[in-house]
Amino acid sequence: MIYDRRWYDSDDNTKRALEILRDMDDTQRKALSKDLTTVVKQIKDLHNEEDNDDQDVSLGIDRVLGLYKISNSRRWYDKVSILSYAMKTMSTLPSEDFYNIMEGIAVSANR
Repeated sequence: MIYDRRWYDSDDNTKRALEILRDMDDTQRKALSKDLTTVVKQIKDLHNEEDNDDQDVSLGIDRVLGLYKISNSRRWYDKVSILSYAMKTMSTLPSEDFYNIMEGIAVSANR
């Protein structure tokens, strides 16, 4: 078994969603990135409205490392500023929300 070093390789939907984003043209990628940022804001607002102080947000070591690499522009999506921003924003969501978004992208593209 080959050990996957990229944080998103551990989740099939996230891996597929990033492959879909990579294969999009710039116009599509820009539009989806804006939509992702909007969805993340709505999810954060919903969590704030619920005022659930018991829910901890944990980025996890792999996602923290991913954020560090984004800041160093080491990945292909780091070089696309609006997508990089969307990824940074999504990484601050609770894991379940993050993975639900990735699953939504993967499923909606029917790949």
